[in-house]
Parts: sequence; structure tokens; C-alpha cells
Amino acid sequence: MKAFLTEIRGAVMSTLILAVVCCGIYPLVVFGLGQIFFRDQANGSLIVDKAGTIHGSRLLGQPFTAEKYFQARPSAAGNGYDATSSGGSNLGPTSSNLVATLTQRVADYRAQNKLTTNAPVPADAVTASGSGLDPHISVANAELQMPRVAKARNLPVETVLALIRANTDSAGLGIFGEPGVNVLPLNLTLDGLTAK
Repeated sequence: MKAFLTEIRGAVMSTLILAVVCCGIYPLVVFGLGQIFFRDQANGSLIVDKAGTIHGSRLLGQPFTAEKYFQARPSAAGNGYDATSSGGSNLGPTSSNLVATLTQRVADYRAQNKLTTNAPVPADAVTASGSGLDPHISVANAELQMPRVAKARNLPVETVLALIRANTDSAGLGIFGEPGVNVLPLNLTLDGLTAK
């Protein structure tokens, strides 16, 4: 019986020590290091203006519908860009719902951007990302939207193109994926420019 109680006491002490280390000390150390070395990333990569207003995160897409804005990728996350229900539509290539949705999105994109009925449309303009929260669009997608945005804002196309280039993120580590245009900072920059 004494050996049994010794084993129980050892197990309880081990559990308590591990609970303190793994559930207390380790999370505090990681939190502290994050706040010291990666403050912006650890706090959500928020975009805050000079007045202190939070406009969103560089990591999460937002819906934009007005003609003067670049449109983000479609989203299948909840009611659109809902971070609490992130995910894709899970529709496969044989799904008639997917085919109908994509056909409508292609037609809408061409009409909105005044493209010909057989003009190629970038895949990211009509398909949602796996998370439904991707804040980026392809450079080709941004360039196709550029004339519409420039006209709606009464800006030279060259000015809008320069802003696209300034808001294009390079491929991850220079080799993973393709460059992408972050829609929220681009639209906020355009708002700031036209407000002046």
C-alpha cells in the first residue's frame, strides 16, 4: 500500500509540475516573446490609421462592392469573410452548383470590368480560397480591375498601376506561390489619395 501511495504522489506531483510549466510558464514566455519581437503579427497585423481607427487586418479579406474599389476574391466563409466559420465550399469539379456559380461569377466579372464575352478571367477572380479569407488577388486580376477603378475615381491609370505595384506582396520567401496584391491596403491608399 505504501508503494502504491508513493506512485500516486509521484504521478500527482508530475502532473502539477507539467501543468504549471505547460499551461502557465510556457504560454507566458511565448506571449512575451511575441509582444517583444513580433508585436504587429502577434496582435493580428491590424491596419490602423493616424486617428487610431482599425480598418481591418492585412491577413483577412473583406468584401468591397463599390465600383471605386478593387474587389477581393469570392468567399465561402460563412456570410462572406466570416473568420469564425473559415472554410471552402467543398464543392467538387463534378458539382453542378459549382459550375453554375463559376459561370455566373465569370459573367459578372466580365460585365463589371467591361471585358469582352470571351476574355480570359483569372481563376482567383471567381473562385474562393480554401479558407475563404484570403486578402490577396493576383496581379493579373488587379490589372483587369484597374481601368474600372481609375475611371470611378477619376484617376490616371498610371497612378492606379503604381499603387497596385506598391501594394503587391512578393512570393513567400521569394519562391513559394506568386506575388499577390493585398486588396485592403490598396483600397485604403486609394481612399486616402482621392480624399486629398
